[in-house]
Amino acid sequence: MMTPRLAVTLNALGLYGIALVLVAAFVFQVALQELPCPLCLLQRVAFAALAVGPILNLRFGPRPSHYALSLLAAVLGAVFAMRQVLLHIAPGDPGYGSAVLGYHYYTWAFICFAAAIVLIAAILLFDRQFAAPGDAPRLGLFEKAAVWLVIGVTAANVLAVFAECGPSVCPDNPVSYWILQGS
Repeated sequence: MMTPRLAVTLNALGLYGIALVLVAAFVFQVALQELPCPLCLLQRVAFAALAVGPILNLRFGPRPSHYALSLLAAVLGAVFAMRQVLLHIAPGDPGYGSAVLGYHYYTWAFICFAAAIVLIAAILLFDRQFAAPGDAPRLGLFEKAAVWLVIGVTAANVLAVFAECGPSVCPDNPVSYWILQGS
């Protein structure tokens, strides 16, 4: 049985998972100096959008419409990731960026988006979480930290994208930060 309290905890855990993915992408960008391409950036946007549903659920209580927003973000993210997978599917293609456990970031992104679609669909099966409309859940430090972590990591990614691309369109194959070029 999914109680409203369990739904709150699961939404917070989902936010921590999304933050982990965004932090990992950011670490690859900074530590390994692997600048994200435009499709990579779209996948990061989709991960940030995936967090909107859980944040709304934590703020206003679980609603099917909040889950629907995340479901749409996950589908869109899966499309972006699959597009990039298909660009590098030819034999001998080295892919874009480093591989982690044999898969590139965009392949992991597709797996994460597919998992999110399945998990969101499964959580929607439990109607009891929607039992108290109008009652915003009481949030503890665990839930509040999850929200602020995702917001902070997303803001850091936005700043990094501006440093990479500046006010113009990002290059297809970025090799340096715009901000370091003095342009």
